[in-house]
Amino acid sequence: MRIAVVADIHGNAEALEAVIADLGRTAPDKVVNLGDCLSGPLWPERTAKILRELGWPTVRGNHDRVVAAGNVPAANRTDSFTENDLSAESLDWLKSLPATQEPGGGILLCHGTPYRDDLYLAEEVDGETTRMAAQETITERLGDTPARLVCCGHTHIPRLVRLPQCGRTVLNPGSVGLPGYSDDTPTPHKVETGSPHARYAIIDGEAGAWSFEMRTVAYDWERAAREAERNGRPDWAQPLKTGFYGPLS
Repeated sequence: MRIAVVADIHGNAEALEAVIADLGRTAPDKVVNLGDCLSGPLWPERTAKILRELGWPTVRGNHDRVVAAGNVPAANRTDSFTENDLSAESLDWLKSLPATQEPGGGILLCHGTPYRDDLYLAEEVDGETTRMAAQETITERLGDTPARLVCCGHTHIPRLVRLPQCGRTVLNPGSVGLPGYSDDTPTPHKVETGSPHARYAIIDGEAGAWSFEMRTVAYDWERAAREAERNGRPDWAQPLKTGFYGPLS
């Protein structure tokens, strides 16, 4: 079985379409989506239409949850922009997404951890940036899930972690649509991947004998950055075209 794993599209339809084109070359048997599909000052409805037509197995991200709940306050600029751009059909689709899925073969799909969509699984906030969490911390966050392979997103950082002490592996494919961002939770910090490429991952094989490939895909990130600027979000434009967020202040 060959499975493509995408995550954190964040309404970047240009990046998503480039990944779809690359999927034609990697030829997976299945594509799964780890959430945070639409939120961003780019093309939420256009992205939703693509994903609705594709019908990929998709789990709910933390931003998906906020938008689907409705009545997003204007102070939440990212999610309120998204809510206002979406059709009723796309909102209904977003509301239908489950928190986790098990596509078979000992694999679990989630956004953050198996139990929280807004908690980093394999990272810790360290000052104004992040670092990889200790094995014991990652194992604790996995809880009692029986899955041997846990696929997560949320941090946008491509990462493959093997945890021999608990017999599990964690895969984060990186972000399709947003290679850097800032967040205030639990303390102000930024995440940077260092290049503007769209990212996803390929899983090959069966349980206990998986191999993994991290994919980076070029697309017109300058156009995405211009769209963010047009929608009043230079804080998105910078990481979209460079992969770096810049100073927090």
